[in-house]
Amino acid sequence: MSNRRTCLVTGASAGIGAALAREYAARGWDIAMTARREEPMIELAQELKKDFGITSHIFPLDLFEPGAVDDLMSRIKKKKIRIDGLVNNAGYGHPGSYLDSSWEDHAKFIQLMLSVPCELAHAVSGQMKEQGFGRIINVASLAGHIPGSRGHTLYGAVKSFLIKFSQSLNLELDPYGVHVSALCPGFTYSEFHDVNGTRSSVSQTPDFLWMEADECAQQGVEACEMNRAVFIPGRVNKSIAVLARLLPERMAMSLMAKNSEKIRKG
Repeated sequence: MSNRRTCLVTGASAGIGAALAREYAARGWDIAMTARREEPMIELAQELKKDFGITSHIFPLDLFEPGAVDDLMSRIKKKKIRIDGLVNNAGYGHPGSYLDSSWEDHAKFIQLMLSVPCELAHAVSGQMKEQGFGRIINVASLAGHIPGSRGHTLYGAVKSFLIKFSQSLNLELDPYGVHVSALCPGFTYSEFHDVNGTRSSVSQTPDFLWMEADECAQQGVEACEMNRAVFIPGRVNKSIAVLARLLPERMAMSLMAKNSEKIRKG
């Protein structure tokens, strides 16, 4: 068994998840990765082995399925892997207005985006507390700091939840050497917008609003090491969050309504 620490990364097949896996591997951690698509994880594991000499453990899994977290933790336990870090990254954007989709679709969204991160954090943080060390990054979003948009109704709400959840967990676990951080990226180059069908609309967004996934990951991991309960990468993103807090609510909502028409689908 390796003496290196191991970080479990959800949604590790691409985008910010893969970038966070690379960042931890570069710091000498082994990686346990889970996502629905196995082939990209195999390719990433080969890349991490070649570049950093670390071991990757691949767990193909659909986190939408009931009992998925129990299944994942059981498979990890059978391999005798100790989880020292957790990156809750798996997610997607569900486009359209609230009534455009069935409740079943919304329930699946809440399961993956809210319930799974909380359940995984609960599953691993006890051991982290006992061993006196742990790192948890909940990938939230700049959307959690600004008014809700027209369309993508639950996205900002769920990300706001993850921010508050991370703050509380940070306070609870800090005395035990466990760092918890909500990473809140803005527009980041990844497959995210291709999956939710907004690539053409967000492509009209100015270049200065975008970050590379690797840069976001590097800053996010460093913020967790510094035990920043909430971290927004990028000066522009930080400025947007501050502006959202300072503007009168009516004005902020009006600006968001106009912005929603430009970057949201439906």
